[in-house]
Amino acid sequence: MKTNLKYILALTLSLGVLSGCDDGFTELNTNRVNPTSLAPSLVLNKAIISTTYLDGGSTLGMLTYNFPIVQQIVTPYGSSLSGGNYDQNNNGNTPLVWVNFYRNVVKQLVAVLDQTKSDPLQSNTYNEARIWRAYAFMILTDTYGDVPYFEAGQGFTTEIISPKYDAQQAIYKDILKELEEASAALDPKQAAVTTDILYGGNVTNWKKLGYSFMLRAAMRLTKVDPATAETYVKKAVTSGVFQSNADNSIIRHTAIYNNYIANHLAAREKTNFYLAAPFVNYLKDNKDPRLPIFAVRYVGAKGGPEQVAARASSDPAIQIGMPMGFNDVTISSTFAANGVVSLWDYTQVNLSTVLALDAPEFHITYAQVQLLLAEAAVRGWVTGTAADYFAKGVRANLEQMASYRSPIAEPAIKAYLDANPLVASKALEQINTQYWVATFLDGSEAWANFRRSGFPALKKNPYPGSEIKGDFIRRLPYPDGEIVVNSANLNEAIKRQGPNDLDTRIWWDKK
Repeated sequence: MKTNLKYILALTLSLGVLSGCDDGFTELNTNRVNPTSLAPSLVLNKAIISTTYLDGGSTLGMLTYNFPIVQQIVTPYGSSLSGGNYDQNNNGNTPLVWVNFYRNVVKQLVAVLDQTKSDPLQSNTYNEARIWRAYAFMILTDTYGDVPYFEAGQGFTTEIISPKYDAQQAIYKDILKELEEASAALDPKQAAVTTDILYGGNVTNWKKLGYSFMLRAAMRLTKVDPATAETYVKKAVTSGVFQSNADNSIIRHTAIYNNYIANHLAAREKTNFYLAAPFVNYLKDNKDPRLPIFAVRYVGAKGGPEQVAARASSDPAIQIGMPMGFNDVTISSTFAANGVVSLWDYTQVNLSTVLALDAPEFHITYAQVQLLLAEAAVRGWVTGTAADYFAKGVRANLEQMASYRSPIAEPAIKAYLDANPLVASKALEQINTQYWVATFLDGSEAWANFRRSGFPALKKNPYPGSEIKGDFIRRLPYPDGEIVVNSANLNEAIKRQGPNDLDTRIWWDKK
């Protein structure tokens, strides 16, 4: 009995102690530093950052497909690096844009829209998110064609976990509508959102960004719907597009927050990727002052360990681009004819300038806007001369090199412009070839405009193991994972669009 009493007493005391310890327990265990929610403007910033090359994986998608398709950067290596260099399907790299955008960019933007749509005090953040969502979906649909759009990113908000795929024609129609409405709705009188990563809360700049994206989206339709293209080009110009390089949409990097392409090529892929011969030859043949800013060659290097500073040269006269159509074995057959001693002796992207770790990345620029307007002028859609827009666009990109701490002197700019005036009979080719240069390192836009315009007039990649029937890759296949999680909607899209392969043309990519 004594034993039972002792046990009951001990238990009572223990419960009392525990009860006493519980006082203030919730308050004590509340983290007063770690946020439980984020302001929508900060989530929008994250979506903007995620739209550029997010990490090593996403970067690899651009390096293995977009860049080699437009013959700017290429690798002779296969396996995990195969793709556009061999005109083959590498299902490890083709899904990377899809995965990043749906898991990150789209999800974040839908969250911002959901949190701000009914709050008048956050209407600018809401409309900025609409502008960025339109841009993000341009990249997605330009890469894959028909994609989930109207129901995308709503797994949490409305529990739509198997969104239907929308036709690209409908997607572009809505993109243009969204850009027009959201840009017009931005209110400069509202308090500035100073945490805005692009423009520090300057709504006037966001308006110009929205209308510049609208110009880009409208020009995508030149082959399939020129009437709509013309209508929206005129609306964009009337409303106000970029007026100088100060308006450029740019992500700035630091020694801590690195440019991911630069980080990737400065590390494990340093010896694997090279500037392609068509790109180097164009710049070299035209005495382009951007060549030494874009390029570096480790002269005489016989292996990766010999790619050292002592061998580095950006002298335009000695740059040698890597020819298309070879793997890491057959490339040796090109050495003697090209005057190199090994594949490591070919020209690479300059890691001290355009791909320094803190080099900026651009989404859309004044140079690109002016070149698009030059084409619109050729088509008679805008006032002003194509030659004037063309010269302004080329000049703007030359002046943009100052962003890489590599300014081009005014005499060199003037000399280049004087030597390369717009010739009416070759206007579309000149304009879009310069656009090719002005979109260097923006793989999505360079590839999209190449398919749309047909310029530059690149030759088919002669790689003997090509898997495509046409001359160039027209789109990337849908991820294999969609077969598992969304097969019914996927099959409907394939039936409507065409085979899920590298040859199928998306809606605006008309022959």
